[in-house]
Amino acid sequence: MTTAVDRVRAAYARIAQVDRPEVWIALRPQADTESDAAAVDAKVAAGDRLPLAGTVLAVKGNIDVAGLPTTAGCPAYAYEPDTDAPAVARLKAAGAVVLGTTNLDQFATGLVGTRSPYGAVRNALSPEHVSGGSSSGSAVAVALGIADVALGTDTAGSGRVPAAFNGIVGLKPTFGLIPTEGVVPACASLDCVTVFARTLSEAEQAMSLMAAPSGRALAAPAPRDPGPWRIAVPELGQLGRLDPGWAEAFEAAAQRLSDAGAELLPVDLAPFTEAAAMLYEGAFVAERYTAVGSFIDAHPGSPDLDPTVAGIISRAKDIPAHQLYADQQRLASLRVRALATLGDADALLLPTAPGHPTLTEVAADPLGVNARLGRFTNSTNLFDLAAVAVPAGDVNGLPFGVMLIGPAFTDERLVRIAGLLNNPPLRLAVIGAHLSGQPLNGQLRAVGGRLVRTTTTARAYRLYALDTLPPKPGLVRVGEDGGTIEAEVWQLPAEGLGVFLAALPRPMALGSVELADGSFVTGFLCEPQAVEGAREITSYGSWRAYLAALPRP
Repeated sequence: MTTAVDRVRAAYARIAQVDRPEVWIALRPQADTESDAAAVDAKVAAGDRLPLAGTVLAVKGNIDVAGLPTTAGCPAYAYEPDTDAPAVARLKAAGAVVLGTTNLDQFATGLVGTRSPYGAVRNALSPEHVSGGSSSGSAVAVALGIADVALGTDTAGSGRVPAAFNGIVGLKPTFGLIPTEGVVPACASLDCVTVFARTLSEAEQAMSLMAAPSGRALAAPAPRDPGPWRIAVPELGQLGRLDPGWAEAFEAAAQRLSDAGAELLPVDLAPFTEAAAMLYEGAFVAERYTAVGSFIDAHPGSPDLDPTVAGIISRAKDIPAHQLYADQQRLASLRVRALATLGDADALLLPTAPGHPTLTEVAADPLGVNARLGRFTNSTNLFDLAAVAVPAGDVNGLPFGVMLIGPAFTDERLVRIAGLLNNPPLRLAVIGAHLSGQPLNGQLRAVGGRLVRTTTTARAYRLYALDTLPPKPGLVRVGEDGGTIEAEVWQLPAEGLGVFLAALPRPMALGSVELADGSFVTGFLCEPQAVEGAREITSYGSWRAYLAALPRP
């Protein structure tokens, strides 16, 4: 078993190997992190349950870590906090060990990862391309295998664009789900602490450990009825100009969701893209001036200030109040339109970004390139939505990523749907006590099962009533002498089927069941010796019909 100390040593070895100093603003001395890791190992040895024991954590440089300077990407702004931000403290309490704080677009203003006096953060896989921002260092630390989990922030897409560009997972939770105390604000009314990881399960675990109870959860959508996920997918014409190959990659991602059983629905993307343009072109950017404008005004011409960032924030102080009220009204109208066009969809599928620029392209047009990158991400927090960004293949040797966006507090649902892109679900045919309305159906639902369709087996099976509690039938394949038996086909996450199989009692077994259309699906069968002496009930055609015919007590 790998210890926390072993994992820390491996992280520092990886840091030396990849030689990417621009990832870090403040990297802790290895001796200090090893000491923390040894304390974690000691607690585990004493019997403490630490779900993140052996996990190393990187923290974006605008989030407080006690003992390290919080700079927000500006050396002159630095202060040294006495306590960890709650998000950091909760991960540390679960056993994570902090390596250091990471580089970012200054004051979390940008989606490129180049706006920092600590240097531009290069892409993990292609150093001539941008890493994405503003949470650039955190994403690259995870993508390079240095950190297991990293924290970022997301106002306009900073927790999602870097995930897409570096081929990792980025969770942008519902606003308020993770506390933002101890975070230097960009736009306090929109900012979210986000999670980067190499897998959905790692990211989701970290998010659940940081999440705080929220009164807003009372307004969360009610659990939906079982059935195929409903995914809103815009037409390619509404996506605008994409990098070569990206339209095809997006269509392929949508097709994978459809192949996994999701229902694809049309959607009008216009209210989302119109709202996205308002984040920087309208009055909402004035909130960035509220956050750090006085500091920028007090340091004119400072070499510690990125000129692009300083210009964006300084210009925002001249925005009149009446424009803010007008933009708020327009945003409210756009949100009504956006939610209406989503209808009863569980999620909206979008490319995370329209393209992946090079460092040279950003240098030539820093504002224009950055504006393009936020086309699909900028509206998410304005509309109070949750999102998850996941890898969806490679295009021309670079990662391609997509987002799933949904209503507030559907974070877990979005993770489940996103899992379909890289871990296709399995299908299971049930014919007895696991049918809808039967005593064991809850076992299917408990592992994420969803009813796909009701059908029958091929005319090749016999059904028997077994002497079990609760009562169950046994299905046996006999060939030409058999009959057709009612069956439900359920879709289960791959990991869910494993849990289900581990708890399956004898004489039940899983095998290949032929359906009426000639297809084969994994399903419940019975060991042949178990039906000796059992009553054959094939003539009823279904377990439910047999139960209905039994005398009532």
